[in-house]
Amino acid sequence: MSAVRYQEAFVQKPVSQNPVIKRERRKQPLRQSVRATLDLYFQDLDGHEAKNVYQMVMGEVELAMLESLMEHVQGHQTRAAKVLGINRNTLRKKLEHYGLI
Repeated sequence: MSAVRYQEAFVQKPVSQNPVIKRERRKQPLRQSVRATLDLYFQDLDGHEAKNVYQMVMGEVELAMLESLMEHVQGHQTRAAKVLGINRNTLRKKLEHYGLI
């Protein structure tokens, strides 16, 4: 499975817009979920060479974080920037990069 197809397989709507995703409390840290997903990704490569894994993972995680956060703060960018601990202009650049604004 190519990295692009793998990425597309994991693109999902926010929980509030996707009834398939069930809300559940997890006792494991986010790090373990990312690790398990990466382990599956490498297994699915079935001997093919992995490329641009850092960029793929950071893009997927950052996008999911921004989508979730913007939903949480109801689109309020100043609040979102404060929660992230980044400048509002930096947040706007990231939102534009991912097509969220």
